Amino acid sequence: MSSVLDRRPAPAAAGPRPAASSRRTRVLALREARWALAALVLFLIALPLNLLGAPVWLWAPLFAATYITGGWEPGWEGLKALKDKTLDVDLLMVVAALGAAAIGQVVDGALLIVIFATSGALEAMATARTADSVRGLLDLAPSTATRMLPDGGEEIIAAESLKVGDIVLVRPGERVGADGLILEGASDVDQATITGEPLPVAKQAGDEVFAGTVNGTGALRVRVERDPSDSVIARIVKMVEEASGTKAPTQLFIEKIEQRYSIGMVLATVAVFAIPLAFGSALQPALLRAMTFMIVASPCAVVLSTMPPLLSAIANAGRHGVLTKSAVVMERLGQVDAVALDKTGTLTEGAPRVTAVRPLPGSGLDEDALLALAAAAEHPSEHPLARAVVDAARARRLHLPEALDFASTPGLGVRATVEGRTVEVGSPGRLPVATETASEAVEQLEEAGQTAVLVLREDTPVGVIGIADRLRPDAAATVAALTELTGRTPVLLTGDNERAARYLAAQVGISDVRAGLLPQDKVTAVKEWEAAGRRVLVVGDSVNDAPALAAAHTGIAMGKAGSDLALETADAIVVRDELATIPGVVDLSRKARRFVIQNLVIAGIFIAGLVIWDLTGTLPLPLGVAGHEGSTVVVGLNGLRLLRERAWTNPLGQDAV
Repeated sequence: MSSVLDRRPAPAAAGPRPAASSRRTRVLALREARWALAALVLFLIALPLNLLGAPVWLWAPLFAATYITGGWEPGWEGLKALKDKTLDVDLLMVVAALGAAAIGQVVDGALLIVIFATSGALEAMATARTADSVRGLLDLAPSTATRMLPDGGEEIIAAESLKVGDIVLVRPGERVGADGLILEGASDVDQATITGEPLPVAKQAGDEVFAGTVNGTGALRVRVERDPSDSVIARIVKMVEEASGTKAPTQLFIEKIEQRYSIGMVLATVAVFAIPLAFGSALQPALLRAMTFMIVASPCAVVLSTMPPLLSAIANAGRHGVLTKSAVVMERLGQVDAVALDKTGTLTEGAPRVTAVRPLPGSGLDEDALLALAAAAEHPSEHPLARAVVDAARARRLHLPEALDFASTPGLGVRATVEGRTVEVGSPGRLPVATETASEAVEQLEEAGQTAVLVLREDTPVGVIGIADRLRPDAAATVAALTELTGRTPVLLTGDNERAARYLAAQVGISDVRAGLLPQDKVTAVKEWEAAGRRVLVVGDSVNDAPALAAAHTGIAMGKAGSDLALETADAIVVRDELATIPGVVDLSRKARRFVIQNLVIAGIFIAGLVIWDLTGTLPLPLGVAGHEGSTVVVGLNGLRLLRERAWTNPLGQDAV
């Protein structure tokens, strides 16, 4: 082993980022918090002066400054919205405060401004906490890395400067600087921050490691496989931030009716003011009741009921390796009541291996020649089975002739011209099997649970290749968890042969198997279920899954080995190919929906109770302000509970603690 793979202590610069570089947002870094603090300080100075009977000229400017510092920003935003013919609720709160001041309730109006500004600051802080919880993942990656030089030397560079192909040295106790492949060394790597695994995972040459994970007692030489900006952590942050900018249907509906509600509330406020006046009420009590009504009837808490739970769920799912592309997706995931799973790359690891190479009599080919012929034709393909054939040929160090006129048909196979002759490689069910020998070879392999690949040269079968994929260790538990969540056992949709599909399905507890399907057949099956009223979740990874992913109520792609088309089409991506996270994110979505309902109920109770109190009794303005703003803060903080680790359910065991 190279002398650089020693166990000397790691340089401090190569370790984890210091705590000082934490991405946690400080309270006073938020503009809303600074203005709220200024308003609070001014109010606390003015209030005792007013209560002690100090001259008006002493405390009035302080209250005026309170109104300005706490109310100018929402007031200005409200005026800009009004210019666009939109009635902003924040503007109504400022108007209510000014109205209170106009009738001599200067202290009450100032109190409203202070509580309103403080509520806005808390909402801003809650939003920042959500963003911090995601961006904080970037702090898991070290700030520097040790890059190996061609002459065997070392240099310390910024981890973000690493490029694909660089060789980095990871000493014991250091964090891995980039996603990569171990070239040399063995160690136990703590992946808890990335995968949630409670115990370190044994790693050796050929295994993949992720940026931000902690190396154990061994030294590793790692080849960088992804640009640091495209690491698992970076992709989670980017996609979660993009998803956080979207709005769910429930939120869009609330915002749609908010305008009508606000206009109705203004009209009702006018009525609450005018009707008592018409019956002889004094001006000040009528105006005070109307201002209080406008405050307590404001739908601030209702508007805030939806997005905090959904955004918190998006952030939590992102921490566990599931990227939901929008708040719409997070809401829809909880609505699914049927699941369709692909086989290769989804229930299996997507890294199939060639297990049998059988040239047919009369083909003139031996095993190596047949494998080289098939690998040459399959070389340009991205399908997992094609990669298995090519990898097997490379493992035998076979020469692959150039393939021309390559064409791939999802669900069928590939066609290419190799050494001047047309070669086809694909599913026996889709290609002509002209000989009894070929049929027998295919049947034997399929009965053994393998996928048979037929090789034709000039439309004549010349051999059969057997390929087997390894079942994901969490596949059975995932199927059981999805069955419990939806009330239906998932369905297996695959283009593979029926024998191999049923052999695998039996191992995970699936009884409904649809095998030998083309991409359009998968779409047809999904549309049939959707037409029957089911909301189908499709999970797949390859090009031939993309149409079904698009047709489904919700589509999830396996991210590590998934094709670009599948990743683009899917609504959510399982970054680390951990199948067990799928029931986890479905359960999290349902929790988010329950939290939204809780928030709407809380907001409705507060608004109804305070409005009834104001109309039938005498609701003090400060108490109305406290009730209104308090309900807004309560629903905001309630939604943030989904950021906690225990909100994520581990389908392989108990809820995370």
